[in-house]
Amino acid sequence: MGKKKQIIIENLEIKDAGAEGVSVGRHQDTVVFVPYAVPGDVVDVKAMKKRSYYHAQLMKIKVPSPHRVEPPCRHFGYCGGCKWQQMDYTTQLQYKQKQIVDSFIRIGKFPFPQLLPILASDNIYAYRNKIEYTFSPRRWVLEEEITQNETIDKRGLGFHIQGMFDRVLDIEKCHLHPDIGNKIRNTIKAYAIEHNLDFWDARDKTGFLRNLMMRFSTCGDLMLIVAFRTYNESAEKMMHFIHKQFPEINSLIYVVNEKDNDVITDLPVHLYAGKDHITEKMNDLQFKISPHAFFQTNPQQALKLYNTVKDFAQVQADELVYDLYTGTGTIALFVARDAKKVVGIEYIEPAVVDAFENAKNNNINNVDFIAGDIAKILNPAFVSTQGKPQIIISDPPRAGMHPDVITQILAIEPEKIVYVSCNPATQARDIAMLIHKYKVEKVQPVDMFPHTHHVENLVLLIKK
Repeated sequence: MGKKKQIIIENLEIKDAGAEGVSVGRHQDTVVFVPYAVPGDVVDVKAMKKRSYYHAQLMKIKVPSPHRVEPPCRHFGYCGGCKWQQMDYTTQLQYKQKQIVDSFIRIGKFPFPQLLPILASDNIYAYRNKIEYTFSPRRWVLEEEITQNETIDKRGLGFHIQGMFDRVLDIEKCHLHPDIGNKIRNTIKAYAIEHNLDFWDARDKTGFLRNLMMRFSTCGDLMLIVAFRTYNESAEKMMHFIHKQFPEINSLIYVVNEKDNDVITDLPVHLYAGKDHITEKMNDLQFKISPHAFFQTNPQQALKLYNTVKDFAQVQADELVYDLYTGTGTIALFVARDAKKVVGIEYIEPAVVDAFENAKNNNINNVDFIAGDIAKILNPAFVSTQGKPQIIISDPPRAGMHPDVITQILAIEPEKIVYVSCNPATQARDIAMLIHKYKVEKVQPVDMFPHTHHVENLVLLIKK
């Protein structure tokens, strides 16, 4: 087969923003997906036909949209993290809300009320409390660097280029986390280059500097995790340097990862200095966050999210609540003081350990947490032992709930279900399976991730 031809489409009017962060136009009744365009733009693009649509590259903005703004990040367009940074924040919120409506109509096909206005983020920059960076000797070289005819140092510390497992975009400044994180990352990279330390090559499986992960809390805690291929004398010297250079890091940890992939959640952590956790505070509750534990990455918005869960659930003193995918027990503890008892289920064991400790530290005694696969644990025997809940709260990962979990919820028939989701498409799919016994009472979007297409959504379902 011959190579597919690219065509130039001139004066394409951008009409919409799609679910994956790309904008949408139409050419001769065919959809054209254009990354980094903004609804209202008139653009020239280079497009390639992909079955029933075009995928295009933005070439020229003929008429800028009134919703287009100048992105503050120098890495915009190369880094795939903030695909909507060129769109004003009010417009971002509109399209996030539209994404939920579109998913419910197209995928769910169930009746639902008008959405409550999306809860905007108070901070649209420096809101993330967790960030991960990757070392690589094969960083992405920018076009302007190539034209300078100088020897290029290809060592980088940054984010993976989309679709390339062995390439990273070297980051100078990320606007999504506190600025101290930029100073730490740049200082460590400079130290590594000065001491000629080997950056991990994901293609050749060589080198020993692999990853950095930082976690921040609104209480002022800062955790740094350094992942090495092996822990040798050079690693020890580097950890000593970091400890002396950055006294504000009060949880300094390292991991030895001898695997080919970068996943460290299954590996033991080693405390080098300080505490083995950080602490986050929400309302009058305190939460311990261990290195591997999940915690919402935008804590200010998470507080709005949890308060909305509590408002939707309206838990009474005589009611039993199940909290599915409980994580470190944040939602469970938020509603526990109003309930008779809360039972949380979570598949990550260290998170359950943290959940028990969080309950103890907050003097909450009417909670229980069980570790294991929810699809297997949530069965008639479990309900017989724990009791039938009047309310089920579910906050699954992006893939949504397992069909067996939905089947069991339908068998339990709680009076209310509060469904928290970071993926409107899988949420719509799951609600469609529940809708013959439940009606959608309220829908509340929450923006946890400004400048991305991602949106969190809460749905209150009431038994018919």
